[in-house]
Amino acid sequence: MAPEKLAALAALFADETRAAFLLALLDGRAWTAGELARHAGVAPSTASEHLGRLVAGGVLGEERQGRHRYVRLADAGIARLVEELAARAEPAGPAAPRGLRAVNAGRAMARGRTCYDHLAGRLGTTIAGAMTARGLLRQDTGFALTDAGLAWFADLGLPLVPGRGRRPLARGCLDWTERRPHLAGLAGAELCRHALDAGWCVRIGSERAVRVTAAGERALHARLGIEPAELR
Repeated sequence: MAPEKLAALAALFADETRAAFLLALLDGRAWTAGELARHAGVAPSTASEHLGRLVAGGVLGEERQGRHRYVRLADAGIARLVEELAARAEPAGPAAPRGLRAVNAGRAMARGRTCYDHLAGRLGTTIAGAMTARGLLRQDTGFALTDAGLAWFADLGLPLVPGRGRRPLARGCLDWTERRPHLAGLAGAELCRHALDAGWCVRIGSERAVRVTAAGERALHARLGIEPAELR
């Protein structure tokens, strides 16, 4: 890659408003320009200008339905880049005091959230750790599902075929709150989708936070030996 192209890509992230948009879009859903404007606390015209730059730079994709313009992260690679930048930017020391609402929202995000299309936060890293302890996932030579792991997914009704498609089957994604990897890739996406569809987790609030339900606690304990207290 030419240096000027790298500099141009980095410049797209080097703005607080655009960074707020990208972090919001890590929930994997499409947002309207108006929703992102309200989220970031900027005028609609300002949001449109920033979104235009992100779309032109290939960071966001867009589609129109009637009068509405929807945008989402361009692909899983962009989502990974945003999450890893967030992990690098998060201070290791104590955070500055914040209001109660912000503190509660931060705790919910740290407890469990979606990272584009997979589970993150303590929920995500706990699942990855339990899968590794049970021999379903290997982390010693990079993230890789074992044969037992493939059988585990198949038993959930989620058959995974290694080597199919361009997306890796399993990939470690550095968690910006836990500082440990959670499961990404096709396996992570399928597990997240199943957890939401089966009611193991539900979204809470307008951010990316998710909460494990009672049914989810029972399922994760039965299938991975995770104690409910680890998920609360």
